[in-house]
Amino acid sequence: MPTGVWFPAARSVELRSERPVMPGPHDVRVHAIASGVSHGTEMLVYRGQVPEDLALDLPTLAGSYSFPIKFGYASVGRVVAVGDAVTRVVPGQLVFVHHPHQDEYVVPEAALVALDGVRDAEQGIFLANTETAVNVVLDAHPHLGDVVAVHGQGVVGLLVTQLLRRSGARVVAVDPIPLRRDLAMRCGADVSVAPDGAADAIRERTGGRGADLAIEVSGSGAALQQAIDSVAFQGTVVVASWYGTKPVTLRLGAGFHRARVRLASSQVGTIDPALAPRWDRDRRLALARELLGELVLAPLVTHRIPFARAADAYALVDAHADETVQVLLTYD
Repeated sequence: MPTGVWFPAARSVELRSERPVMPGPHDVRVHAIASGVSHGTEMLVYRGQVPEDLALDLPTLAGSYSFPIKFGYASVGRVVAVGDAVTRVVPGQLVFVHHPHQDEYVVPEAALVALDGVRDAEQGIFLANTETAVNVVLDAHPHLGDVVAVHGQGVVGLLVTQLLRRSGARVVAVDPIPLRRDLAMRCGADVSVAPDGAADAIRERTGGRGADLAIEVSGSGAALQQAIDSVAFQGTVVVASWYGTKPVTLRLGAGFHRARVRLASSQVGTIDPALAPRWDRDRRLALARELLGELVLAPLVTHRIPFARAADAYALVDAHADETVQVLLTYD
């Protein structure tokens, strides 16, 4: 009988038996190999910091944000059975699915992303976050030679840092955690500093002008304020974090107002309309999948925890952000 991770209440984790599902003609049965715990949205759900009346936005999720809820969106596994009408995948194939943490599940063929050419399951776990990072960079519109401050060097921040460097930007990575600052340098940042050194680092690299662009992907209101304060005249701040119900207070006085700072939201559910003639979700996904073989990913995995100890994984991320980047649940 399949088993899935549920949150019955805030900061509470249970493994629950799931109703077995027989695959229909267009369905595929997948046995999980690994799934990734998100430090952003998923931890907001775990902590009960999501509006209770918010609608679920993936068909694989269950319950509600008022609890109990089954949540997660980065599962990699192998196909073990297919329906008669399935044409794109075969048993034994490695696939990615936006699915909560569960050892085995049945989904429509259309919900799968085949990971042909991907070396291993752990590499595939990063597909969702890589697609998010691609979307952030598409929203940010960096230019060759821009100095970009990336506030937050969790998984998405580290991926954004790598993509910006590939675009020709010069990255100032900002994070309070030494482990993440070290990883930022491995991911191509020109300099990686703690928040209290960010202003000096940006001034030094811009001749006092300020950053051309700042991206906030930390989930911290203080980091968002620092991003606003760090950009040059008519600079842009892209807010990639989702704060849930956490309040954010900003100082939008003379500095923000007179500098004509632009604030822009980035969310992976949609693509910048200005790019619509050329970009759609299929193109974005194809690029993210291609990038899995090119980006620095393996060092981002800091912990592998057996699925049976899922509660320990969430407690670790919740209490020890200084030790964790990408935490994986592993399945026998």
